[in-house]
Amino acid sequence: MTSETAVDLSACDREPIHIPGSIQPHGLLLVAERETGKIIGGAGAIETYLGDNWMGRSISELLALDVLGHAEQAPRANEIILGKREIAGEIHDILGHVSGDVILVEVEPAPSAQVTPEQSLSNLDAIAQAFEAAPDMASLFQTAATAFRRLTGFDRVMLYQFTEDASGVVVAEDRNEAFPPFLNHHFPAGDIPKQARALYLRNRVRAIPDSAYQAAPLRWEDGKAQTVDLSDVALRSVSPIHLQYLRNMGVCASASVSIIKDGILWGLIACHHARPLRMPFAIRAAATALAGSLARQIKAKDEAQNARERLRLRSHEDRLIETLQLNAPLQTLLAEAAPNLRQMMLADGFAVVTGKTLVAQAGTVPELPDLAILIELVLPSLRGGMFHSHQFGRTPGLPGDLVAVASGLAVLRLSLEEDLFLVWLRAEKVQVVEWAGNPHKGEAPAAAAPLTPRASFEAWSEEVRGVAAIWNNNKIDAIHRIGRVISESYQRQRIAGLNRELEKTLQQKDELLKQKDFLMREINHRVQNSLQLVSTFLKMQARETQDASIVQHLDDARARISAVALVHRRLYSDNHVGSVDLARYLSELSNELFLSMGEEWRSRHTSNFAPVLMDADRAINLGLIFSELITNANKYAYGGAPGPTSACLDHHLNEVRLIVSDSGGGKTRLTAGFGSKMLHAIIVGLGGELQETDNNPGLKTIVTVPIKFG
Repeated sequence: MTSETAVDLSACDREPIHIPGSIQPHGLLLVAERETGKIIGGAGAIETYLGDNWMGRSISELLALDVLGHAEQAPRANEIILGKREIAGEIHDILGHVSGDVILVEVEPAPSAQVTPEQSLSNLDAIAQAFEAAPDMASLFQTAATAFRRLTGFDRVMLYQFTEDASGVVVAEDRNEAFPPFLNHHFPAGDIPKQARALYLRNRVRAIPDSAYQAAPLRWEDGKAQTVDLSDVALRSVSPIHLQYLRNMGVCASASVSIIKDGILWGLIACHHARPLRMPFAIRAAATALAGSLARQIKAKDEAQNARERLRLRSHEDRLIETLQLNAPLQTLLAEAAPNLRQMMLADGFAVVTGKTLVAQAGTVPELPDLAILIELVLPSLRGGMFHSHQFGRTPGLPGDLVAVASGLAVLRLSLEEDLFLVWLRAEKVQVVEWAGNPHKGEAPAAAAPLTPRASFEAWSEEVRGVAAIWNNNKIDAIHRIGRVISESYQRQRIAGLNRELEKTLQQKDELLKQKDFLMREINHRVQNSLQLVSTFLKMQARETQDASIVQHLDDARARISAVALVHRRLYSDNHVGSVDLARYLSELSNELFLSMGEEWRSRHTSNFAPVLMDADRAINLGLIFSELITNANKYAYGGAPGPTSACLDHHLNEVRLIVSDSGGGKTRLTAGFGSKMLHAIIVGLGGELQETDNNPGLKTIVTVPIKFG
């Protein structure tokens, strides 16, 4: 890219890289009508390999392949393996992709010498066993980098992991002397735009044999340029910005293989070569399989590590419970438990504060006035009585002398007789982050000048201050459990005190307890009664009308009321008020829904719900969403007949994802009824997203919403 052709980066995140209108020139692309097979366009040196009269011919006739038949029978529309053909004296791989009303057929040279399928499977199995035998994550990453370099033949292969802020870090590397090391180097989020990350989820392998290639434009039968989605095409031409980026790094050939864990882009296998190097289909297929095996091992080791940490936390929690069972005032017990609570959270300091009193402390803890400042700063940010931050040292208004001891902070407020604050502190860990180039330095000399990809990738160190180790989900859950354990201990002590007073005022105490119990039962009874009356009224209305659509609407309303009633019962039976175990709630709601649908529906349904704690109001809304999706499958997936359905609930970072799938006829409704409008309104109100995808066959609906407390 010369200065005359510099590309403006201000719209990088909106660049339509999936419709470039051209391909890389090392292969051919034919575009045929899906219905007739007639070729209406193409790109590359088609005349050299297939003759001059290719336009307008049948794709099956031109390639001597039943392309349309293969497309109909292929298990995946985005990748149809059509086979190999000798063209102009060379063996070529032929792949197809269905894109709307057309079939895209790629023709690219196959390697002259390749291993047999049996050898390839054996090699992949050996590598998978090496992944499984890796004792820890670091060993797994390095084994993977070495295996991918051996498979692909590139000069440098890096394992690149995305971080929470969408930047990335090289966690393993295998290379020769052609390239300098990038191990442990960070790359800013802007190096991989959002739409590129989306394509990495869809198209698992992307190869660029020569970053200096001249793109081959698509040519059309009528001579008029048309827009066609090339997302699934391996030959798709890439952004000129990315090509310049590679050339700035001194990279001639590159490839990237997506590492997808639980449906989320975890990272990439990034490959660089100093000279042109093709990555044929057989190698790409093997790399895809290997990346899947790597993702499974990352997940398995993550889960094993989480399990070990949960066991450690439970051990500390058991010790806390033993301490709190002793016969002594709560504040005395907390003072005794302080060292255990500090070690439990791997904190440098721990303190318990109530009012103007420092009840307990362990480790390095600031003076009481400083603790009061910390608590005052976090009060507006408490959610469900909880606050945590691993970069609290950067908080505006934090006194400079507290940065060293409180860069990591977790605070739990317990509303007992008086607010009790449990404070965990982590010392500042000054981090030196190695970047591949200065991420803060702009390339353009002036705002009006066109921007180009950054040209410098020399190691650039940045000192990051005011941060500490992250409070992971296991520790956050453990802090919530600590709150419940202490609250229960406090309640037990209160009950014990009341029992001692019963010797003098037994009758009065009994009466008070009876009144309290009666009031709670009465409130619960009245709410449940009211909901039951509404449900019964709707049922009576349904019996009195002959209009099937009205009956259906009334049944839908009863299902929604049932979802609300179920959460209410859960609130009055759980140990904590205001929050709901979403997995348990959805399981019970699922049982009620399928009880009304019948045994044939229930026996064909499968559920896999991961435990997630959520505010009651958000849980109600997710219950309504779940009920609506299951009801829609009941109505539309199989024409009213019973059929298989499945539901899955998982969470990642601060988001929960609900997936409802069927194997029916796919999305059939063209108009949105009340239920669909309500569904979308609820999702928007939760700040979430809804995505409908092809389940091959059937419909898969994915609802993603943030987990919020408070």
